[in-house]
Amino acid sequence: MPDAQVIPFDGDRRRDGARSVPDDDHATAHDDAREETGETPRESAAGRGPLDGLLGDTFAFLRRRLTGDYTVDDTGLDTDLTDHLVLPALRLLYDGWFRVDARGLDNVPADSGALIVANHSGVLPLDGLMVQVALHDHHEAKRRLRLLGADYIFRWPVFGQLARSSGVTVACNSDAERLLAAGEVVGVFPEGFKGIGKPFTERYKLQRFGRGGFVSAALRTGTPIVPCSVVGAEETYPLLADVRPLARLFGAPYVPVTPTFPWFGPLGLVPLPSKWQLQFGEPIRTDRYDAGAADDPTLVLGLTDHIRETIQHTLYAMLLRRRSVFRS
Repeated sequence: MPDAQVIPFDGDRRRDGARSVPDDDHATAHDDAREETGETPRESAAGRGPLDGLLGDTFAFLRRRLTGDYTVDDTGLDTDLTDHLVLPALRLLYDGWFRVDARGLDNVPADSGALIVANHSGVLPLDGLMVQVALHDHHEAKRRLRLLGADYIFRWPVFGQLARSSGVTVACNSDAERLLAAGEVVGVFPEGFKGIGKPFTERYKLQRFGRGGFVSAALRTGTPIVPCSVVGAEETYPLLADVRPLARLFGAPYVPVTPTFPWFGPLGLVPLPSKWQLQFGEPIRTDRYDAGAADDPTLVLGLTDHIRETIQHTLYAMLLRRRSVFRS
């Protein structure tokens, strides 16, 4: 199979990830095609039903994959694969299963970098994927979220490559600063495995946010930090127990026992259809601090605690307003 073209990370690429093509070229190509077929624009549109469009898009996608006619940036992001395979699958969960209600999206900048900091929960990292869909599909600028993930994610042969292709990169300060400096929206879940692997009895109680490395990255790039609170993910896989001996045996952060897993086998991996809510809070500016702020541990830890408390208080407020775990 031909290799994809690799483009520089900060090359000529639109915010939505599509390759830039001159409008004149598009118009000329479409006009030539219509002249050959004898169709007017209205006749061409009328002759294509929803199924025709879906089949056409599918065959076009497969042709690009087979011929290598797609681009991958030097972080591994494959926008063609993400937009035509990953996001359509995630939308089934976002719209049909979790019925996600995202609010405060206007707090995320439309044309500059931002660091999204969110609580982590739910055994599997579905919360990051739902935030990704919310920003891509419902933000006015169709922002593409670049998630920071743990090394463990990339050890899985298929899932690790798929994660990298959809924009996930290793959670380290250098990558975070590079993405933020390039004007990207970066997502981080500072609780890590402590958050998604906590017992159901501790639901919506935030774990430690670490040493504040994400705050340092935002300070060095002058990027605003947007707190994001996620309600609903805790109930998708209620964690009843963690089989630690098996976790150590397989080198996994935890081996969960839920009401459905492992009792129902693979069916136990189907998440419960809880109703999700996302709340993007007011951005916290970092450009007001001087150049050496990122090296001040007192300031960094203070901002880290402030962000954590903001998310925690927002979670409590959202839970008080929630009428049902599963009903809209």
